[in-house]
Amino acid sequence: MQLTLMQIALAIGSGSVVGLSLGLVGGGGSILAVPLLVYVVGLHDPHVAIGTSAVAVALNAASSLATHARSGNVRWRHALIFATAGIAGAYLGSTLGKMVNGQRLLGLFAILMMVVALLMLRNHRSSNAVAKPRPDNIPKLGGYGVIVGGLSGFFGIGGGFLIVPALVAATGMPMLHAIGSSLVSVTAFGLTTAGNYAASGLVDWWVSALFVMGGIVGGVIGTRAAKALSTRRGALTYIFAGLIFVVAVYMLIRSVA
Repeated sequence: MQLTLMQIALAIGSGSVVGLSLGLVGGGGSILAVPLLVYVVGLHDPHVAIGTSAVAVALNAASSLATHARSGNVRWRHALIFATAGIAGAYLGSTLGKMVNGQRLLGLFAILMMVVALLMLRNHRSSNAVAKPRPDNIPKLGGYGVIVGGLSGFFGIGGGFLIVPALVAATGMPMLHAIGSSLVSVTAFGLTTAGNYAASGLVDWWVSALFVMGGIVGGVIGTRAAKALSTRRGALTYIFAGLIFVVAVYMLIRSVA
């Protein structure tokens, strides 16, 4: 679409908000991308918002993956098995998502956001628990990959908040390695969803580029702020989960109305 100066500023600003949230609290931050694109930037077609969001999610995840890979936090064998299985799910999920009415899709997305908010609180309370090593369960790893990939494709989200616990449950790997390994799948699922939506002309590439630019700036600020606010990380997670829940209620009301 033809962007006004205000929309350009809003796209960059919205991307910065997502990048900032990801830097501060980690997983779950990208869930705000779709509502920001719809209600702030003005992408009135929910399908275009989801396709555009998927591009931004994939690029941001790829950038973070490079950092984790250099630090040795990626279990490539497990990550590739999960991602390979999940790509099929992401393709099927994104194909189904394009067939669902836009407003109904936003209503379902709002319900998902509520679940994400609750999972963020649950995962935060159990984040200090030490995962117990266990024999690899490849069938479970692949099965989880297909399910999470399907949800990721259907809603155009990264899905890290689901991928991380799934990797831990199937392999018992440490949380840090699960976070690093999850980015392989987030990147793969995002690219699959974006490609599927782009094939139908449902990606606004200019908005996506602006969103990513803003996300890079916000991510740098958020990462630095996270170090300074490390002692208040718990409070930040609670506040952010509450924000997601409030936005979800607003989306649900709008979609029903």
